[in-house]
Amino acid sequence: MSPRTQDMGRLAIGTALDPAFIIDLTLAADASLAWRLDFTTGSLFWNPGMDELLGVSGTRDGELGARLREAVGPMIPAARSATPGQDFELEQQLPDASGFPRWLRFRARTYDTGTSTGLFGIASDVTEQREARQALADIADRYRLLVDLTPEAIAVHQQGHVVYVNPAFLRFFGATSHSEVLGRAITDFVHPDSIPAMWQRIKALTTPGATSEPTEVELLRFDGSRLAIESVSVRTTWEGEPAFQVIMRDVTAQKAAEAALRYQAALVSHVSDAIIATDAESVVTSWNPAAETIYGHPAASAIGRLVPELLGSPLTIEDVVRTGGVLRSMHRRSDGSSLAVRVSAAPMDGGYVLVCADETPQRRAERRFATVVASLEEGVIVMTPEGAIESANPAALRILGTKISDLTGVPARPPLLALFDEDGRRIPRSEYPMTTTRMTGIPQNGRLLCIRRVDGTDAWVSLSCRPLNADSAPPHSVVASFSDTTERRRTAERLHYDATHDVLTGLANRAMVVHRLTDTLGRPHRAETIVVLFIDLDKFKVINDSLGHATGDEVLRVVGCRLRQSVRGADLVGRLGGDEFVVLGFGINDPADARALAMHLRSTLVDPIRVDNRELHIDASIGIVLAGPDDSRSADDLIRDADVAMYEAKTNGRGRNEFFDVALRERMQRRLRLEQDLRDAVRLNELVVAYQQVVALPSAKVVGVEALLRWHQPHLGVVSPVEFIPLAEESDLISAIGIQTLRATTHEMARQRQLHGFDLHVAVNLSARQLDNPDLLFTVQHALHTANLPAEALCLEITESALMRDPLLAAKKLDSLRSLGVRIAIDDFGTGYASLSQLLRLPVDILKIDQSFVADLGESSDAAGIVNGIVAMAHAVGLTVIAEGVETAQQLEILCDLGCDQAQGHYFGRPGTPDDIFSSQR
Repeated sequence: MSPRTQDMGRLAIGTALDPAFIIDLTLAADASLAWRLDFTTGSLFWNPGMDELLGVSGTRDGELGARLREAVGPMIPAARSATPGQDFELEQQLPDASGFPRWLRFRARTYDTGTSTGLFGIASDVTEQREARQALADIADRYRLLVDLTPEAIAVHQQGHVVYVNPAFLRFFGATSHSEVLGRAITDFVHPDSIPAMWQRIKALTTPGATSEPTEVELLRFDGSRLAIESVSVRTTWEGEPAFQVIMRDVTAQKAAEAALRYQAALVSHVSDAIIATDAESVVTSWNPAAETIYGHPAASAIGRLVPELLGSPLTIEDVVRTGGVLRSMHRRSDGSSLAVRVSAAPMDGGYVLVCADETPQRRAERRFATVVASLEEGVIVMTPEGAIESANPAALRILGTKISDLTGVPARPPLLALFDEDGRRIPRSEYPMTTTRMTGIPQNGRLLCIRRVDGTDAWVSLSCRPLNADSAPPHSVVASFSDTTERRRTAERLHYDATHDVLTGLANRAMVVHRLTDTLGRPHRAETIVVLFIDLDKFKVINDSLGHATGDEVLRVVGCRLRQSVRGADLVGRLGGDEFVVLGFGINDPADARALAMHLRSTLVDPIRVDNRELHIDASIGIVLAGPDDSRSADDLIRDADVAMYEAKTNGRGRNEFFDVALRERMQRRLRLEQDLRDAVRLNELVVAYQQVVALPSAKVVGVEALLRWHQPHLGVVSPVEFIPLAEESDLISAIGIQTLRATTHEMARQRQLHGFDLHVAVNLSARQLDNPDLLFTVQHALHTANLPAEALCLEITESALMRDPLLAAKKLDSLRSLGVRIAIDDFGTGYASLSQLLRLPVDILKIDQSFVADLGESSDAAGIVNGIVAMAHAVGLTVIAEGVETAQQLEILCDLGCDQAQGHYFGRPGTPDDIFSSQR
């Protein structure tokens, strides 16, 4: 059946409808039009005005019905299969007659009258309602966005549990999701101390919209930390039920700002600088306590007055700001006293703020410091970070030899500050101590430098420098202080020269010789041989003693000069002391070259030396030591060994040179040991006296004995007199030994004479040193007296060489001794240089022929002739002649034939103890 459409002026006539449906339609009929669709017949009916509602005013029913059928078409398929009484609703957007879009709502319900089924509904224009609803939704969205984006935390709690929170709430409490918060008790987020007050505020909110006063609350974050907030609670509804909305604002920054303001206020009140606020006309609006203290004006009288009037200075604040904001000026206190002030000014709130720092004590201290610095003997220089000299005190100008105008304000000029190190090397400008400190901040202490002045002279200084502000970044300002050490250095150089050189000759002294030798020996990989020549002058003592020390010193100076001129430039000549010199020769590898050098040096020394119109002659004994690359001896060892070799040369006849060898050292070491042992022997009375008989010729009757020293050393055994007597003579022991021997022999001879009643004499040897002793006469006299021995029983034997050292002095000493009654004998005659003419001038009684002549008797006719001559000449001057060292009968026979008076030797008996010798004479 084809559907029909028609105006429904009598829409409900003849249709059985549900009363409830009719009521619903009636309620919804305001500004609405009814329509009905019969499913059975397909007919569509509507109220008049439907064409205007659908925007097709004036159209025919067929077109209107089609338009209506199209509008409700989406609900028809579902309605056909629905049960009666089921409701359907549809909103469609359709344009009106002018094309403006309108929203139409179609509401309908299925019916079944028994004869037919269909939809019965109404159509209404809901454009305004929909727009209102959309506006409301927009408002809700904007509110929701505002809540989500606000920095303030917002939460809604209902019946004590959280039902809503915004993102800021999650951030406040450190939560990561809503699930961590929703449903929890609101008190979980409030510090226990704040909970009671919170419930009281909420309890007071009894009506919707009621709001609490802003209150500070302390919350608990998820991590346990506390958060101070300002909270406002509002009575609201949530899903129709009463609830409370809480707005929370973080006041941490506010509290910090408030604390900062309080701090700033306290700072202004308590700082030592005057802080003054003014308006644009320089009228004071604020005057802190420090300003009261500094200027003496109370705040009550200062506020409202002009700044220049209060500061006592024609200060224009605008000028201070315009020129950089800082000014140093002189102000006056209320009592008229002066103030040195640093003023800082800046615009603030339409006026100005002044900070006035009282620098009066600082300026006073600076003046005093400047006075102190100016009076220092030490130079002081200040350098800017750019390397320019900023200031210098008078001492610095004096030491540097310049003027202040030439020094300050410009970088240090190379001629002025040319620096040299201790070795004379010029220091690059980039390595100057002040430059190093300026660029690194590292202090320099006690640097010894030479500064080349503008006039070309040098000044030695000890310089220290440090940054003025070590905490700042480089480059730094630097202060340098330096003292003039030029004179001290010259003195030190003189002292060093004196400490390393001989004052008399200008040669190196022992210390310098040892140092140079040690330094050369210690060089790594040394390949050269070192020659050490120890030089001792022969016959110098005679010159020194006879002509005086002034002449001796001049001789030493000439010797030093000749030695220095006779060696190469690399060699070293030194004086060790007295008449001992040393020469160090380097690079002399051949012993023959070393000996040639020694002979060359001797040849320069033997040339006559003229002093005070006298021509003096000297010679030298030289010891030579070679030290090869592998020699491990020290410098002192080499000098000692050279000394040993020199002594050997002197022992072998003077005017010679000898090389050192190990055997020579061992002999010298034995001599040293023997000398020490000999000292102990004298102290411990280990020396004993043996006696050898002297017989008359030709009867062989014993007429006397000679006292001979014997030494039995506990460790070495018997030590020959030939070995220890020269040691005693070279040392100071011979005098002590001589006195000890003289006392012992005089006592023993007196005892034996008294014991056995015979009339024998005893001969005792005197050394050259004993002869020089001024107490010799007293010593002999005292020995004779204490022993009770007649003087004629004592004979004192003196060697020929000892007498010939100074014959005149020896003659006087011998006269004094003979005056005591003792006899004098010349021992070892023939070994020296004496002549009979000299002997005639000496007061002697006996002449003893040396055993070297006696030993050749019977072997050489020359020996007999010499002995015969000596005997004849001695008898001619009234001297008794004694022959020493008689060993054989043949020698005895010849001596008797030659008329010799007495003899002694092993032929008559070996030396023995007193009991052995004197018992045979009973």
